[in-house]
Amino acid sequence: MRLAAFAALCALLLAGCAGDAPCPEADIEEIASGVYVRLGKVGVVFEADDVANVGFVIGSEAVAVIDSGGSPAEGEALLCAIRQVTKLPITHLINTHVHPDHVFGNRPFVEANPTISIIGHTNLPRATALRGASYVQNANAVRATPWQPEQVIVPPTATTGDELRIDLGERELVVTAHPAAHTDNDVSVLDTPTNTLFTGDLLFRHHLPVIDGSINGWIEVLESWLRNAAPTLIVPGHGPVSESVNEAFRPNLAYLSAVRKDVRAAVARGDSIEQAQEEAGVEAGAGWELADHYHQRNVAAAYVELEWE
Repeated sequence: MRLAAFAALCALLLAGCAGDAPCPEADIEEIASGVYVRLGKVGVVFEADDVANVGFVIGSEAVAVIDSGGSPAEGEALLCAIRQVTKLPITHLINTHVHPDHVFGNRPFVEANPTISIIGHTNLPRATALRGASYVQNANAVRATPWQPEQVIVPPTATTGDELRIDLGERELVVTAHPAAHTDNDVSVLDTPTNTLFTGDLLFRHHLPVIDGSINGWIEVLESWLRNAAPTLIVPGHGPVSESVNEAFRPNLAYLSAVRKDVRAAVARGDSIEQAQEEAGVEAGAGWELADHYHQRNVAAAYVELEWE
């Protein structure tokens, strides 16, 4: 089911939009019973809107949101889209990791429900404190209207430990914290009734994977999912939903494994980081969207990690 180009007015006190203002457009798809996703567009963070995938899950008593988007406007659009579907309270907002395209939409949800539980990895509060101001500065360098930090920096109010289970009423979500991989603060979310796995940016499809944590750890996560996971649907952080574990995870694993192999060889030869960036993983990166923007950065991140093995 698609709910797009909303023409209906947001209901007062329910929509999260002001009074009789129309809801901002948000292209939402119900991918499984009670599970909704807004797929992001291909684009570089801050240079494009609606980049990351976001979603929400509806139980019999409450709603949980999985990532809020890259701006208050994105969060507002998602909030209004939810209110077009259900009037149930939005009790949980799960941030899969610290990157701004996933968390800068938090503010409208807090304004709509000051008691909402914002959940993240145990490392997320520290990452938010360390990076938030620089993210705002980077965003404002390309924005026509600058953000104030308090508009977009909304830290978690609760953390996961290794695992957190959320009861939405006849529906349980399992939030799993992962070791350093894409970042050092990644969580994934499993909707148990439909067996739908939200991976956050532990999975990219079509968009080149971006390393901001540990290439070794990320490879281990992907290998573990390939061995042990059997989700019915897989929602990546970027790219289309998949019904196949192999189709979803193997391209990421192949790319990261190739980069690791080539960077290890470069380190063994004594190549500089600049030499490695010109040569390592070039073939593996070909064909991925935004490879020109992110591949050399990935090689640099891998080099810094692997030179100390």
